[in-house]
Amino acid sequence: MTAIKIEDLSFTYPSGTRALCAISLEVEEHSTLALLGSNGAGKSTLMDLLFGWKSSPTITLFGKPLKEYGRKELGRNIALVPQSEHYNFSFTLLDYTLFGRAPYLAEMASPTDKDVHIAYEALDMVGLSLFAQRSVTSLSGGEGQLLLIARAIAQESKVLLLDEPTSALDPANRRKVLDILASLHEQGKTIIFTTHDAQFAYELATHVAMLKGGKLIAFGEKEKVVTSEVLTTLYDTEMTVCTIGEKTIIY
Repeated sequence: MTAIKIEDLSFTYPSGTRALCAISLEVEEHSTLALLGSNGAGKSTLMDLLFGWKSSPTITLFGKPLKEYGRKELGRNIALVPQSEHYNFSFTLLDYTLFGRAPYLAEMASPTDKDVHIAYEALDMVGLSLFAQRSVTSLSGGEGQLLLIARAIAQESKVLLLDEPTSALDPANRRKVLDILASLHEQGKTIIFTTHDAQFAYELATHVAMLKGGKLIAFGEKEKVVTSEVLTTLYDTEMTVCTIGEKTIIY
């Protein structure tokens, strides 16, 4: 089943800057898609459109136009992990993770015991459950990124969007995020993430879409589209894809 379908999508900002030009692709349910490209390629704009922050009539989610979803219904189907988030209040990690349960709660209703259990499970999955009562303001950058992922996991949506999920992480936390997302993929989650890191994209994704100057220059199964020639065109610098044993190395 197709989770997300994009047909001839273009987007221009009010300033006149053209961010996306005639993008068409389909994301199958239970697949993991990497949106790969340099800074300014249009990746984050596309993520905003997929999440509904910017309106587009050319995107459908599980066969229904994205613009026809109500906010709670949309929240039960798609969750976003931004690059970072500013904390205005000293919430505990548990309280912050419980925000992910909002699509399932009536207005002004308190979380149920089930919601708390789901939030604890999400924190445990990212390795933060022992710190559930700590303040979010005490977190390191890596821990903050893991908390954003925990909140999205607690949301229990069918589709997970992540904007540059490892851009500010050290190697240990990068590996942890990769392992978490690989586990979610194995559980059947549909995942779309942006990155400029071709190696990370190849390690995690089943499919890759390459954006350059707002245009889609390649899309398909990673084994078919991630080549030295295409990556060199994408980044305007020589890139090499080689296989050593069972591992693919990109440099």
